[in-house]
Amino acid sequence: MIPENLRFGGGTTATFLSPVVLLAIFVAGVVICVSSRRNALAAFFAGAILVPTDQVLLIGGVHLPMLRILAIFGLIRVLRDKFSKKEPIFSGGMTGIDKAVIVLTLSVLINGILMWMVWAQVIFQVGSLLSAFGSYFLLRYLIRDFEDAKHAIRILAGVAAVVAFIMAYEQFTGVNLLYSTLGGARADVLGKVIVRDDHLRAAGPFGHPILAGTFGGILLPLFVGLWWKEKKDRGYATLGIIASTVMAFAAASSTALFGFLGGIVGLCFWPLRRRMRIIRWSIVGALVSLHLYMKSPVWHLISDLDLTGSSSSYHRYQLVNQCILHFWDWVLVGTKNYESWGWDMWDLSNQYVAIADQSGLIPLLGFVTIIVLGFWYLGKARRQTGDRKQQFVIWALGASLFANVVAFFGISYFDQTIVAWYALLAMIQATAISIRKSQRDSKMLAVRNEVRAAGPDIDRENAEVPIGVGMNGYGLLRRSVQ
Repeated sequence: MIPENLRFGGGTTATFLSPVVLLAIFVAGVVICVSSRRNALAAFFAGAILVPTDQVLLIGGVHLPMLRILAIFGLIRVLRDKFSKKEPIFSGGMTGIDKAVIVLTLSVLINGILMWMVWAQVIFQVGSLLSAFGSYFLLRYLIRDFEDAKHAIRILAGVAAVVAFIMAYEQFTGVNLLYSTLGGARADVLGKVIVRDDHLRAAGPFGHPILAGTFGGILLPLFVGLWWKEKKDRGYATLGIIASTVMAFAAASSTALFGFLGGIVGLCFWPLRRRMRIIRWSIVGALVSLHLYMKSPVWHLISDLDLTGSSSSYHRYQLVNQCILHFWDWVLVGTKNYESWGWDMWDLSNQYVAIADQSGLIPLLGFVTIIVLGFWYLGKARRQTGDRKQQFVIWALGASLFANVVAFFGISYFDQTIVAWYALLAMIQATAISIRKSQRDSKMLAVRNEVRAAGPDIDRENAEVPIGVGMNGYGLLRRSVQ
């Protein structure tokens, strides 16, 4: 039976908002709007991640969870700085990932409206668009270079430590500090620890224990990378590593643990980084061979994955299987009827399937494009830098991206976990842009040194100097070096 809050037209019918939360969100919003970029980033992470999404302000038929309100403050900050200070939103210019995020978000909005053709869906989709664009654009604006990316990881370590404490307390006492204290639309369910097959599943400030554990699992590689890069940051990194581990295990979820292990496996491939092409194609070959050999499709292997003894692995397999079997039902704009495909098919606990079933092929391709470009940018950046420690941080970003890819098979991000995903995309692009800018500056310096060494014999009017930097590479434009 589909929970009432997940039915079309469902959701809270009244405001659930603690005065403490209202004050905290107002203060965070002011900091986001008027303070420095680094303070704004800390305020956004703290408010967006630590405040449960069921703290909702209802105005008419419009639901405003606190993340959406912070996203509005973020858009105000971004637009104000763009028009008053002439600061670009995207450091290094708009990248392929930025375009893919925009295509994904807009196509989800358009397809949702076309499929349902009711005014309530317009309100819902515009609200989702506001949350996505406000969060993503703000993070892309605030995280502009590699130093900003490291600062973001430090903040996430502190936030993760708070979440880990709340989840550990929940495990030991059976009480969720946030939901039981602040209340909320789902406080009656999440105010105490969830028990499944005698396993205690802590949720912390998140909307579900799986998402809470996944949040910890996908952050682990970032903290390991920070520990490797700077000795002065090892305190933050150690705190983050411990917090990530606590969260992943306190959730008692196979999805969270697979995300956690996915990040570790990604890090372990560091010594084989120069052989990844062979490894990738070997994996593809193995999957194709298994598909031809097995009586069931190769994705039936999902049903055998269980790390806790209480996982819904067969359900995850059926989600993928039914999505493939009903391709023509959802390919255009998605479908309303995926719940009729089998038992519990309404529970879209798979990010890829959730996008496909609800929004169609174009959004799914946009989502996959984001992942592919993320790996491509990181691979290119790692090869361009000669700093081994910086290379490992880039590899850690890739391991975190891989952890997300793994976790997406077991859950769709419907709460504040999306903030960690957008932050990772912003860090990937900021790091890649910083590496390319550094390479450009080195090339320009080398050209100038050659010009000085050549003396009066060089044709200064026709000397070519590399200028400009972007995600598409360098352009050699003819410019005088005089």
